[in-house]
Amino acid sequence: MAVAISRCLTWSTSHFRRAAVLFCAAGAAPEKLRNLVAGVTLPTAGTILVGGTDVFALPEARRDRFRAENVGYVFQTFNLFSALSALENVILAMMFAGVVPHREQRRRAGDLLARLGLSERFAHKPAQLSRGEQQRVAIARALANSPSLVLADEPCASLDAKTTDEVLAIFLAVCRQDNKTLLLVSHDEAALGGADRVIDMAELNRTEASRESA
Repeated sequence: MAVAISRCLTWSTSHFRRAAVLFCAAGAAPEKLRNLVAGVTLPTAGTILVGGTDVFALPEARRDRFRAENVGYVFQTFNLFSALSALENVILAMMFAGVVPHREQRRRAGDLLARLGLSERFAHKPAQLSRGEQQRVAIARALANSPSLVLADEPCASLDAKTTDEVLAIFLAVCRQDNKTLLLVSHDEAALGGADRVIDMAELNRTEASRESA
């Protein structure tokens, strides 16, 4: 898989199972880079490839479908539906994308939640879960459609240090077991330890500035 951004970042893996942390110092704004990779923001130049597909060569409707089928998202604010149970939140993601057959959705949701340590929390709504448990539900939702690429935006920003370590460890383990490529955006150095590669946003910006001035 290759992810190329503005000709200055290329990351290729032959067997997936790679986790990269995009490290951003305080004040840095990685949203544009993340949105470029996700196919949300149109690049001004260059090419963005995800799994060999030129994302922005696709018509808008096809790009939306490609994103639903191939990219999973984990947000720092969880974004769970408060009226739905943990199981229902994960199933809903599959219903929207239409990738997983309907008859398999409940089984897959339960399997993901169980692997993330939530086998006793299927029926619990977000308000009945700890913050760490809510984030694990969000991770299960991101993985529900078996995307090749998972984008995680400060997934542990609202968690304490102990919970952060636990959530990151299980997140990385499940991504590796399922051969997923993970790009995790973080301002927290605690997120760097388990990564296969650390991409410093400041260095990335310096590289691009040097390229433009050459």
